[in-house]
Amino acid sequence: MAQKLKLLFLCTGNSCRSQMAEGWARHLKGDVIEPHSAGIATHGLNPSAVKVMAEAGVDISGHRSKHVSELRDLAFDYVVTVCGHANENCPVFPGTTRVVHVGFDDPPALAKTATSEEEALGHYRRVRDEIRAFVERLPEALAESSRAGPSKS
Repeated sequence: MAQKLKLLFLCTGNSCRSQMAEGWARHLKGDVIEPHSAGIATHGLNPSAVKVMAEAGVDISGHRSKHVSELRDLAFDYVVTVCGHANENCPVFPGTTRVVHVGFDDPPALAKTATSEEEALGHYRRVRDEIRAFVERLPEALAESSRAGPSKS
């Protein structure tokens, strides 16, 4: 049996996009991927992200917001930055870790201008579905845009 691909989804606060990505990867690709998520900072788990993931049948309510330093002892095959800030501030990962940037819109930022909860949740749902489409293409999608470690440049 082949070893699972160790994958870290990294964003700014590990509250929404990276949490959704980890949830989808566990749900859809748990047989081939060992997914983790973390942030450059920790902002807590976003309740709207939990809600829209539950609507899609994926429970991330047990997740917690983690700082990337908490996972420093894990050797990742890939780090996927899911926002520009995380990509620009991505720490250096040792060895052969490959860093891939796949940016997604920030639902909390988009929801700030919403005039109703339903409109706000619409932003979360759209990004949730975009992340799902990306995760469905894993691990093949990683090779398309990867760049070799150990640095992020």
